[in-house]
Amino acid sequence: MESARIIATVARIVRDVGIAEELAQDALVSALEQWPRSGVPDSPGAWLTAAAKHRAVDLVRRRETYARKLAEVGRTLSEESYDPEPSGPGDIDDDVLRLVFTTCHPVLSADARAALTLRLVGGLRTDEIARAFLVPEATVAARITRAKRTLAKEGVEFEVPYGEERAARLGSVLEVVYLIFNEGYAATAGDDLLRPGLCEDALRLARSLAALMPAEGEAHGLSALLELQASRIPARTGPDGRPVLLADQNRSRWNRLLTRRGYAALARAGDGRSYGPYALQAAIAACHARAASYEETDWATIAALYGRLGALTPSPVVELNRAVAVSMTEGPAAALALVDALAAEPALARYHLLPSVRGDLLARLGRTEEARAEFERAAALTRNESERELLLGRAGEATGARAEESRRGAP
Repeated sequence: MESARIIATVARIVRDVGIAEELAQDALVSALEQWPRSGVPDSPGAWLTAAAKHRAVDLVRRRETYARKLAEVGRTLSEESYDPEPSGPGDIDDDVLRLVFTTCHPVLSADARAALTLRLVGGLRTDEIARAFLVPEATVAARITRAKRTLAKEGVEFEVPYGEERAARLGSVLEVVYLIFNEGYAATAGDDLLRPGLCEDALRLARSLAALMPAEGEAHGLSALLELQASRIPARTGPDGRPVLLADQNRSRWNRLLTRRGYAALARAGDGRSYGPYALQAAIAACHARAASYEETDWATIAALYGRLGALTPSPVVELNRAVAVSMTEGPAAALALVDALAAEPALARYHLLPSVRGDLLARLGRTEEARAEFERAAALTRNESERELLLGRAGEATGARAEESRRGAP
């Protein structure tokens, strides 16, 4: 939970994200050794940050190049206080934002930026990142290692850039913040559907970006999207932790404060005609938020927004989502034709939501046996245990519906 803040704080001192990660791990080892004897401190995060910072200063002082480093950061080191308590939430958030901009430096490939940021800022394990991108774990590990070496070799500054350089990195930064949130909102693997800590980190970063770049409509668009999506989190799981489908969610549990924040951020993203991809997705989320019920949702507008989004950033996933909206306006048969056209898309070959959506459409058409097979296929593809249970449950419902049909049709 504290790793991103600790690494970000230490990286500001040592100017090397790889070394910063090692020092953060050293601090965690020290905690494992000392806390059983001395007890857990009142502010564990502050203790860990202070321990890592002390190690960072010691490391800089031991280096043969200390004089050169002192010329660069010595004034900061000599004036900075290493009290156990952090300077304040704003300072920590700034460091994390610097870390994001550093890991999204253009000297790295897009894949390397995403992998390194998810590792250091999102706190995801290598195997989790590999599952998210559908690539071997060894590939992700190699990307992360090369990325750290490249940043050190190129002497990339640990800072939030300005002007054109900041604008050039913004797209990558927005993407990785979005990826961090998505992993928290619907975990790729594990027993739980949600990882709320990742959602909170992504929300904080998105808000900071919007404040840092007030003229960037997409920064506000991403902030609006995450606020609106996060507003549903309380209703996305039941008391037993099992997922609750959007159609079945108790909308009174949606967080109205986050909803209002989302509306306000969307208003700052510009007029509807100029929306970028994140603002368009936020506008879709706003349609859901304004509806009193699933049936009363403005599905026609949502379908049109997905059409605009697909024209702006063509994607089979966007087309799949549009098909769901079309099913609510033109019926499941029209939507099924759209979904079947996506069956050959390589990007969706192992995407569990494709057979899940197809199963739902088939069930609505009364083709229960085919629906059961699709739900079972979706369950086999997902790596999240909560989703697997939900999909298998829907397969069981389809089987039960088929049995009921047979009973009623019997002489």
